[in-house]
Amino acid sequence: MSVDTAPPTASPEKPPAPSLRRILPPVVTGQEIVLLAVIVVLWVLLGLFTPAFLSPGSIGPLLVQVAPIALVGVGMTFVIITAGIDVSVAAMIMVSAVVTARMMVSLDLPAPLALLVAIAIGLALGAINGLLIAYGRVHPIIITFGTANVFQWLGLRVFDSSTVNGIPSTLDFLGRGEAGVTLGVPHSFAIALVAVAAAWWFLRYAKGGRNLYAIGGNANAARLAGIKVQPRLVWVYAITGALAGLAACMMIATGTSSLDQSVGSGKELQVIAAVVIGGTSILGGRGSVVGTLLGAILVQTVVSGVTQLGWPTQLGFLLVGIFIVIAVGTDLIRERARRRA
Repeated sequence: MSVDTAPPTASPEKPPAPSLRRILPPVVTGQEIVLLAVIVVLWVLLGLFTPAFLSPGSIGPLLVQVAPIALVGVGMTFVIITAGIDVSVAAMIMVSAVVTARMMVSLDLPAPLALLVAIAIGLALGAINGLLIAYGRVHPIIITFGTANVFQWLGLRVFDSSTVNGIPSTLDFLGRGEAGVTLGVPHSFAIALVAVAAAWWFLRYAKGGRNLYAIGGNANAARLAGIKVQPRLVWVYAITGALAGLAACMMIATGTSSLDQSVGSGKELQVIAAVVIGGTSILGGRGSVVGTLLGAILVQTVVSGVTQLGWPTQLGFLLVGIFIVIAVGTDLIRERARRRA
């Protein structure tokens, strides 16, 4: 007697694990490759027309000038990824620089304490921005434009309409002289590279970094997913302020033994330009600190190149503006194409 046996039922297949490429931003984007190519072409052309440009005496100071832009740009990348912006970074640099410089003159602070003071001041100012933005529910550009004026007023009061003179050489290791360079690499630029590397790892592999992309993509959806949006916004702006404080120390070191009220002037535009040119979306949800570093190098290359060629300074601003328009236009076109897909 035969017994009919039903064919074995196939076990339900497990859905394939999501690819890391779908979760994480790419290691190197096409825009970063284009930026690197543009920088190489510019350096080659500048080397042909002004051979001194590629000399160590020219590249070293250029990297020193890039360092504070790239450093603050790391924090600004975090901010813009969350669909925010901070136009008060120049004012935070100013306040941190003048208070630290005055304390260095009056109290003869050692280097670690001077760095701590500047970073703490920047952190506090950035946290004010973060608290107002996260819990005040006002657009970041309005808040930071307002605080930029308040911080600038505060800095001018500390300056008391006079320069800070007799600043000791405490922070020379962050400057452009022999004390600030090891094996041809400026210490300030090395610090910026470390910050970029740490931020790259954080954004790519840490849960907190991925949460920033989620907040910038859709803050309401991020809240529903259990992400604490407001505290993260506070620390993003606080970190930006802390990096502005560290950048202030670099700017103290790269100057002479005096500090005037123009310290930090225009840095907010250079930082935002570096971040946007580097491929971070002004709409939020997408960005790269590696791109920011390349954007900072490109911005400073244009500024330094125009100066060495003897061209009008305004031409440098024009070229940087053209790069910004191209980057923003490309970002908007890419976003529209993504929404249509």
